[in-house]
Amino acid sequence: MTPAFVQGLAMDTMKLILIISAPALLTALIVGLTISVIQATTQINEMTLTYIPKMVAIYTSLIIFGGFILDRIMNFSIGIFSDFTRFTQ
Repeated sequence: MTPAFVQGLAMDTMKLILIISAPALLTALIVGLTISVIQATTQINEMTLTYIPKMVAIYTSLIIFGGFILDRIMNFSIGIFSDFTRFTQ
């Protein structure tokens, strides 16, 4: 295993982490911004108001994008374990 190979594998892993976490993070961002705009316009300063909508939205996004996330993780894992001989060189 050369340092370039390890760097490439680490880079692929980081890309995968960003891709599979993006649906939940973007959903939380959008819901959080929407709730904060609503709170600012109505002057309701309750900090716990954002938790339930965020949790529901993230749960829903994980249900919707769960197949996509699982497919990406499985393809990455299969790619690593199917050619295990390249790690022993």
